[in-house]
Amino acid sequence: MPQVPRLVDEVRTSAVLAAPLVAGHLSTGLIGFVDSVIAGHHGTTTLASVAVGTALFWLPMMLPMGTLMAVPPAVSQLDGAGRRDAIGPLFRQALWLALMLGAALFAFLSVVGVALAPMGIDASIRPGTLAFLHGIRWGVPALTLYLTMRYLSDGLHWTMPTMLLGFGGLLLLVPLGYGMTFGVGGFPELGAGGLGIASAVMMWAQAIAFALYLRRSRRFADLELFARFDRPRWSVLRGLLANGLPIGVTVAMEGSLFIVTALLIGHLGAVPVAAHQIAINVASLCFMIPLGLAEATTVRIGHALGRGSREDMRRAALAGYSLVLGTQALSALALLLGRHAIVALYTHDAAVATLAASLLLYAAAFQFPDGIQVLSAGALRGLKDTRVPMLLAAIAYWGIGMPLGAGLGLGWPGVTAAHGPRGMWVGLIAGLSVAAVLLCWRFAYSSRTRVAGHLPQ
Repeated sequence: MPQVPRLVDEVRTSAVLAAPLVAGHLSTGLIGFVDSVIAGHHGTTTLASVAVGTALFWLPMMLPMGTLMAVPPAVSQLDGAGRRDAIGPLFRQALWLALMLGAALFAFLSVVGVALAPMGIDASIRPGTLAFLHGIRWGVPALTLYLTMRYLSDGLHWTMPTMLLGFGGLLLLVPLGYGMTFGVGGFPELGAGGLGIASAVMMWAQAIAFALYLRRSRRFADLELFARFDRPRWSVLRGLLANGLPIGVTVAMEGSLFIVTALLIGHLGAVPVAAHQIAINVASLCFMIPLGLAEATTVRIGHALGRGSREDMRRAALAGYSLVLGTQALSALALLLGRHAIVALYTHDAAVATLAASLLLYAAAFQFPDGIQVLSAGALRGLKDTRVPMLLAAIAYWGIGMPLGAGLGLGWPGVTAAHGPRGMWVGLIAGLSVAAVLLCWRFAYSSRTRVAGHLPQ
């Protein structure tokens, strides 16, 4: 058991490192909040269109986003081992990977609209969904580049740019998104499509600003990040993919549990879709706190691993778990006590508000398992243990969570009636709870058996 004073110091260090990450993630989550509020006041159909469009955007985006999460532990281990000269070449290869992933996702979003009707999405929602996707796709290459630069900075224990550029993007999106949705300030009224275009503009602004910062900052000068042009080196790219792709698949499986839930609810009409969008947006905002703590834990564990200190590694994990339990308790309490006031910020539609407030009770119920599973996943990324967690996530989310949610939500013929969105949310709770148990167990096992740069597979 780590000594209490040293554990307290680690909790403080992790909290300081995580605070800007949490704030940066909250700013990202607030983008969804802004989109939902603007769309909700434009109309229920617009809100439902943005809900489905957001789901179809983030469903494939989870894979490149997760894959690029291989960058922070790689950078932090190099830094911890005193090999800062190797960080610049690694970063330039990560940029190539980001461009490749961004191009693939752009192509996917260009054609996914043809699947809206076969998926059974309500006809009234399809035009707005397609307009949103065609607008936001232009920002995808910028987003993958931005994530790479952000993960580099985070891996070097400098998380302030994540927060500042996150809120800077939000300040740009609010007036631009409102103007393009409602047609004010000289913009035409574009509805859901306007929000997609505004989001793309914001992504490019953030990416360009981060690149300028990294190029001019003295903090990164010794790394020579942009000192030369490097061609793609497939040996390095394969290494990043070997560690990152399992992370990407794991993140995609968790994220797609929520996203496919939204798409299935899309069969039920505009009111259930709009209510679910409100509830899942609020839950996503709450999730940004443990996500930031998990990323800080990844960096702290990776740095300890680079130094070869198993004691520091385990202390960093314990600090992360301590912090996440406290923050999740506060989130659950806020959802229980403030659900009606929260929903009122999104909509004045009584039917939507009533259903959304009831769904926030389910969101309160999964705060603890959600926090534990994401913290455990972050700790395992710090160990570069990614393959087994990917399989465990598949069991939890798609072996248990989705079948149960779909069965309860849409009904099993001859077995149970359809319970609508509430049934789907029971599946979310089950999937996250199983993932929390399995991933926590995996970290306990891996942290005991870790030896000299190798993990048992």
